[in-house]
Amino acid sequence: MGRIKNLALRAHANMERGVQYFEPRFLPLGLVAVAGFPLYYLVWHYLFPQPYENLPLRLFGSFLCLPVMLAKYWPERLRRYLPVYWHMAVLFALPFFFTFMLLKNNGNSVWLLSALTAAFMMVLLLDWLNLFIQFVLGTGFAWLAYVLTTEAPHIGVVSLEHVPVYLFVIAIGAVANYSAEVVKRERLRAMMAAASTVAHELRTPLLSIKAGAAGLKQHLPPLLQAYRMAREAGLPVEAVREAHLDSMRGVLERFEAEVDYSNIAIDMLLMNTKPFGFKEEAFADCSMAACVDIALRRYPFASERERGLVAWEEGEDFNFRGSELLMVHVLFNLLKNAVYHVAKAGKGRISIRLETLPEGGRLVFRDTGPGIPARVLPHVFTRFYSWSWGHDDGSGAGIGLAYCRSVMEAFGGSITCKSIEGEFSEFVLTFPAASA
Repeated sequence: MGRIKNLALRAHANMERGVQYFEPRFLPLGLVAVAGFPLYYLVWHYLFPQPYENLPLRLFGSFLCLPVMLAKYWPERLRRYLPVYWHMAVLFALPFFFTFMLLKNNGNSVWLLSALTAAFMMVLLLDWLNLFIQFVLGTGFAWLAYVLTTEAPHIGVVSLEHVPVYLFVIAIGAVANYSAEVVKRERLRAMMAAASTVAHELRTPLLSIKAGAAGLKQHLPPLLQAYRMAREAGLPVEAVREAHLDSMRGVLERFEAEVDYSNIAIDMLLMNTKPFGFKEEAFADCSMAACVDIALRRYPFASERERGLVAWEEGEDFNFRGSELLMVHVLFNLLKNAVYHVAKAGKGRISIRLETLPEGGRLVFRDTGPGIPARVLPHVFTRFYSWSWGHDDGSGAGIGLAYCRSVMEAFGGSITCKSIEGEFSEFVLTFPAASA
């Protein structure tokens, strides 16, 4: 039962991912289906007459695909059902309809080719797991409908010699979907190579800027004192406004802060683009409170005001088995997202608190910024899925929260997110006890 449940959860997750990738093309895909069902009735009933046609069934297919075509107009409360509806529409329009029509037309050549085309379309639209599920369910329901609607159903209406062809199409589809995972890994590897190049090219000039700023900061006070003494002695030195003199130290501090921010950003980019595999033998018992302290101390907040947005409600500390470095970078990612979205919305605060549990502990990271739309929430931990407050065009890297989930899974824990748009977003990081 546990394995079946895991497969069901994986199939549903793949449904959501499929909708994420295909939703921008739902309008043309739905338009082809809505228009194609009745159009081909005219083709096969009048132009090239076939033994069997069914206009009501085709009109039902058009009606079923119409909401897919208009997916972007779905109300927010219904969008959570879009993945399931999309796969139901595909189930009817491809494996069920084409298999049923193949059987009712006694397996003639026109519908053999049509069914083969439908199989190829399924390969393009579905991941391997849902491809298999839809193939079994669609053809099964089609055979059942054929038997119930035919006076003398003929089991051998489709020759057995055609079965290997269809099985080959399904098998090659599964392999093609596996290659899509390879493409994702190659994309991550390319990002890692690009990040390494950027880091190599930027580290040296950033180090030089920071060293120069530190040197100026060290020698600036005696230089300013000498300037003031020269002015008091009436020496011919160019006058500088006192406000400018006072701001010089602040400028140097901002130089150092910007360099620290840039280095942290490079560190995060490198960490997030590494292959998500972690060596457990390098793990040790870590204090969660210490990780939060380090993250808040090292994170390059742009200003004291920005730092003031974060409330650290320590609670009761607990230990977890993992890596302090990885945990700090998880917190960096959460801080980066929360600070950005709170600033973008112009409202909200951020709170971090710890809670002990009988079987371990958890960290609750909450911001009262713009929240996350319900349609986006299922995808926030999906690698390469990117969303920004106000639009979800997928233009970013989309690896930060996927990295967080991978780290938490490596620790034997989990990360979940709940949100109400316009009110809050809350990430809960749950850890097993360190002894576990």
